[in-house]
Amino acid sequence: MSRPGPSATATAPGPCLVEGRGELSRAVTDALRSGRPPAYDPEPVLRADPLGEDLQLALYLLYELHYRGFEDVDDAREWDPDLLQLRQTLEGRFLHTLHTELSDGPSSAEAAFALLLVEPVDPSGSLSRYLETEGGLWQLREYAALRSLYHLKEADPHAWVIPRLTGRAKAAMAAIEYDEFGAGRPDRIHARLFADLMTDLALDPTYGRYLDLAPAPLLATVNLMSLFGLHRALRGALVGHFACVEVTSSPGSRRMANAMRRCGAGPAAEHFYAEHVTADAVHEQVVRHEVIGGLLADEPALEPDIAFGCAATVLLEDRLADHIRRAWNQGHTALRTPLSDP
Repeated sequence: MSRPGPSATATAPGPCLVEGRGELSRAVTDALRSGRPPAYDPEPVLRADPLGEDLQLALYLLYELHYRGFEDVDDAREWDPDLLQLRQTLEGRFLHTLHTELSDGPSSAEAAFALLLVEPVDPSGSLSRYLETEGGLWQLREYAALRSLYHLKEADPHAWVIPRLTGRAKAAMAAIEYDEFGAGRPDRIHARLFADLMTDLALDPTYGRYLDLAPAPLLATVNLMSLFGLHRALRGALVGHFACVEVTSSPGSRRMANAMRRCGAGPAAEHFYAEHVTADAVHEQVVRHEVIGGLLADEPALEPDIAFGCAATVLLEDRLADHIRRAWNQGHTALRTPLSDP
């Protein structure tokens, strides 16, 4: 079957494609550039590390077709059956690994969130605590560059769950998303606030700018919410993911606001996190009692999925924090290559 080339239809004003990091991600980039199906052998898919650079970048590139796409890539490739088939295979490896890692994980929402609702007595392992008390401006810049892959599309993947909810859960989720998208004011959209933070830190706020510098542990955290968001069958897991983010956001944001203030990062950098201290404290209550409560009232069988979404989020965030702290403790960049000086 013939397929349209890159210029056959209008293209999205998306970011530039990055180079692949292995056989799978190179197959995706070559396919997107050429307009042809991805060329790969089944063996590399089975051999690739499910949480490694090659598979996670390939998955990220395929997911990005559902957001803003890429410069000079045909918008129609979003639903290309060959790309979707490859994505399904990669998703299967990713999900299987998560389920294996969490085989002894919580099965109830109450158990999954119990530990998140209490600040740890010894928060020395907390990345935000480290940045609040010891981190330097160069580390805040690295952290912002990493997190930009999500925060420049903040709340977008979670919006996919709204048409899959009903009644109380739907109304509460829409109310939270309304806040995330600026409550009707484009200058207050959280993604815009993060772009302002990046400007204060002398970073490029262009969408997707730091994809090539992002290591696999960061890509996995963003891929997780895209995976949950794009599958109706995983709607419970997406709610669990979203609730986990909201429950942990307020105290972490307070520490990050202090870190930005201590390092003199700038008013917009401090404001982004200060905004989340108040907003997410409210969102935490709404998402736990109304979104989760409403969803369980409608579909009680989804409780293990909600618990899985929360536990998978914690697992991947802990892996990312370990990666960052290990690099910084050795005096190295946590990025694939260092940022240029501001």
